[in-house]
Formats: sequence, C-alpha cells, structure tokens
Amino acid sequence: MGLFSKSINTLDDLFVHTLQDIYYAEQQIVKNLPTMIGKATDPELKKGLQKHLTETENQVKRLEKVFEMHGQSPKGTTCAAMDGILEEAEDIMGVAKDEEVTDAAIISSAQAVEHYEITRYGTLVAFAKELGRDDCAAVLQQTLDEEYAADKKLTAVAEARVNRKAA
Repeated sequence: MGLFSKSINTLDDLFVHTLQDIYYAEQQIVKNLPTMIGKATDPELKKGLQKHLTETENQVKRLEKVFEMHGQSPKGTTCAAMDGILEEAEDIMGVAKDEEVTDAAIISSAQAVEHYEITRYGTLVAFAKELGRDDCAAVLQQTLDEEYAADKKLTAVAEARVNRKAA
C-alpha cells in the first residue's frame, strides 16, 4: 500500500484520500505560517501572510464541513509533498542572510505552497462534481478561489518591490 493507509479502489476512495491529504497539509500550513510571518520584513508581505493565516484556519473548518457532508470524520493523512515544501521553506529562510532576500524566499516558498493547494483543490472540485457532490464542490471552490487570490497577491508584492529590493 505504500503511503496510503487503505486501498483506493474507487473515485470516492480517492476523493476521501485527497481530502485527508489536504486536511493534513492545511494543518501544517497553519503551524508554519507564523514562522514566515515572523521572518518577513516587508509590511505588505507580513500583512498578507497574516490575512492568509486566518483564511487557512477557515479553510480547515471548511474541509471539516466537507468531510461531514460526505459522511466522513475529519482526518488527515501525511502529505509528504507539503512536508517537503515546508521543510525546504524553513531551510531557505534559515540560510538567507539579507532581509530583502529572505522576503523574496518567503514569497517563493509561499507560492510553492499555494500552487500545491491549487492542484489539490482543483482536483477535489472535479472529483466532487464527478461524484455528483455539487454541494461539496461549491464549498471546495470557495477555498480554490482564495488560493488563486493569495497566489496573485504574492506575485503582485514580489513584482512591485520585493524582488527588486532583493536584487
């Protein structure tokens, strides 16, 4: 079975597993965002990360709602991908000595997190629709929209000044 705790034989099994994956990932993000916030020096970056921490906490609650709507207990399964992304973020923030470069590294790392979340939520929306769970899809779509917006905001902050200062 490898990384998976139980067999995945149906699209519904895969849907639940993917929910468990992103549930774990979101919980790890909630634990790790305060470190990024603490190391960020750009005021707009810091403010955006704080806002996204609140959004992420709400996303965890939304996932719990989707689990319940789908007749499942909220439960996470280890997400090696998110663990790796967050470990890499911690490493790069630890070796970047210049504050401006650290801010650019934080944005880069945060965007890696966002892109992973976008792939997971996009997949979950598609699975939910295929399973006839438009109710679940609508809740998941809210989070997907937030993830796209967060990524766009990070790009704007990077391109407006952070990358230039780091250069």
